[in-house]
Amino acid sequence: MGRVFYYAGVSSASLSSIRIVLVRPSHPGNIGSAARAMKAMGLTDLRLVAPERYPAPEARWLAAHALDVLEAAQVHGTLKEALDGCEVALALSARPREWSPQVVAVREAALVAVERAAAGPVAFVFGPEDAGLAQDEVFACQYLVHIPTAQKPGAINLGSLNLAQAVQVVTYELCVAAGTPVPAPHRSGKLATIQDLEGLYGHLEQAAIESRFLDPAANSRLRERWKRLFSRLDIEREEVNILRGLLNALQRPKGK
Repeated sequence: MGRVFYYAGVSSASLSSIRIVLVRPSHPGNIGSAARAMKAMGLTDLRLVAPERYPAPEARWLAAHALDVLEAAQVHGTLKEALDGCEVALALSARPREWSPQVVAVREAALVAVERAAAGPVAFVFGPEDAGLAQDEVFACQYLVHIPTAQKPGAINLGSLNLAQAVQVVTYELCVAAGTPVPAPHRSGKLATIQDLEGLYGHLEQAAIESRFLDPAANSRLRERWKRLFSRLDIEREEVNILRGLLNALQRPKGK
């Protein structure tokens, strides 16, 4: 992709801004194991979205030496609440999707996260064990992350990792990335946050409906298309403001 990153500094400073978000986890043992995986790699911010069973003794049993992370976990009713205040969010998925935000490998995703964590919270979002993230949950994020697994012809291909194993792989890559010196970015302004982008998406939809470019009742992929478009760009907050200013000007009645 040609992306450029900068040195994030010491590991603890970089990783303290990174959230691990488990969406609708069904087995409390995976919650405990995820907490342990996080603690081992220096992460502490665990978020749970509508867990099926929590608190539960199984979570405590498998969070050996990481009860502090588990007990500090915040429980949210929706993914939107869990992502509140984040600079960027990265969704994990084992399966390719025809429609998705920009796809990155887990190692590159860790570098993206460490870079953005210098400005504010960053979230890695994991779906439930049985079905993974829903499409709207994937599009609530700006990147789709894959963890590659072995694919052998004629063999049984598991394709995906256990939830806690996936958290372990991601947190390991984050730990490595946080201590890896990389070149400084050639960037003049602050990158747009999730809130900035959601505001832009809402403004685009409003303008598209007002101009009759989009029928709000139609089953259109237009909303997904512009989210996919902007997920491929390191768009800055000032650039979002420029686009929204242009939309305001186009929406203004003629002669005013």
